[in-house]
Amino acid sequence: MLYVGYPQTPKGIKAAADLRANVTSLIKHGVLDDQRYAELFPNSTYANYSATPRFGEYAQEWLDSREIVAGTRKNYLGSLNLYWMPYLAMLPIDSITSVMLRKVVANTEWATPGVKRAAIQRLTTVFGTAVKDGLITRNPVESIELPVKAKKPIDPFTVGEANQIIDHLYKTLIHSMRIYAAYFEFAFYTGMRPSEIAALRWEEVDKEKRLVNVCRIVADYKIEERTKTRNERQVMLNSRALHAIEQAKLVAKQRALQSRRKRSESPYVFPPTKNFEFIQQSSVTDKHFQVALTELGIRPRRQYNCRHTYATMCLMSGMNPAFIANQLGHSVQILLSTYAKWINSSIDWRELGKLESTIDGELTKS
Repeated sequence: MLYVGYPQTPKGIKAAADLRANVTSLIKHGVLDDQRYAELFPNSTYANYSATPRFGEYAQEWLDSREIVAGTRKNYLGSLNLYWMPYLAMLPIDSITSVMLRKVVANTEWATPGVKRAAIQRLTTVFGTAVKDGLITRNPVESIELPVKAKKPIDPFTVGEANQIIDHLYKTLIHSMRIYAAYFEFAFYTGMRPSEIAALRWEEVDKEKRLVNVCRIVADYKIEERTKTRNERQVMLNSRALHAIEQAKLVAKQRALQSRRKRSESPYVFPPTKNFEFIQQSSVTDKHFQVALTELGIRPRRQYNCRHTYATMCLMSGMNPAFIANQLGHSVQILLSTYAKWINSSIDWRELGKLESTIDGELTKS
C-alpha cells in the first residue's frame, strides 16, 4: 500500500479521498504520466524509479514515428493493444525482463501459432528500437522462442483444370458478371497476386508491347501505390492473358452502354459488378470461383492457387527460373524454395526422356 502522509482525521481522510479521485480520473483519461505521479506522490520510491518512459508511452511514440502504410500500422496497433499493453503499458521500459515476457506469452491464449509469432516479432521490433535509442542495453524479447512459421500449402491446379474453370466461368457468367471470368483467365495466365490484379488500371496496360506494369495493390480496402515487395515490375502477356484483357474491355464497353446514367468506363481493368470502383476483398471473386469448382467436381482450393498454377506451369515447361521469378515478383531464391518440387519434377521427366530415347533405339535395333 502507498503511504500518502495524511492523518486519520476527517480532514485527512477527505484529502486522501480527493487524491484518490484525482488519480482515478487521470488514469481513466490516460494522462497519469511519471511527472504527474511524482507531483502527486513526491515521497514515493516509484516516482524516481526510472528515468525511462513507460512501455505504453514509448510504443505509441515509436508507432507514430514509423513511415508505414495504414494496413501495417493497424496490424501493429492491434497486436500491441491486444497482447502486450494490458501487462506492460505502465511499466518503465527498462524494467521489463525476458522472464516477465515469457510469463505473458505462457498465459496468453493464442488463436494460432502464426498470430503468436507475429505478436512476438512486433514486440521484438519495438524493443530493438529502444536498444538503438539507448534506453535499454539488450532486447528482452530476443530470448523468447518463436513458433515455427507455418507455410500455406502450395496446391496448384493442372492446366486442364485451369482451362475447365475458365471455360465454365465464361459459359455461366453473363453480361457484366463476365468480368470475373476474364479476371480468372488473367490470374491463371499471369500469376499476378490477387491484390495486384484488383488494382490494375488500364493506363498500366500496353497491348502493343504485350506488357502490364505492376505498381499498386489493394490493401485493407484501399489502393496502395506500391507492390507487396515495394518493387515495380513488368509482366509479359501471353495469348491467354491478352484474351482476358480483350474480354474485360468488351465487358467495360457493354457496361457503359447499358448503364441508365452516363458514366465513363472504369479506370480499373477488372472492376466489380456493383457498389465499388475496384475489388476491395477476395470474397468478391472467390464466391464465383468456389461455385465453379463445385459444379465441375474439382477439389476445393483457395483462389491464390491460380498464381501457383502459373508458376508451376512455367516451371514444368522448362522456362528459365530467373525469368519466372521476375514475372512473379519473387527473388530467385524464394522461387526455388517455394516450388522446388516442381522444378525437380520437370528436370526428372526430361532426364527420364533421355532414357526413353535410348530404350526406343534399342528396340528399333532388335
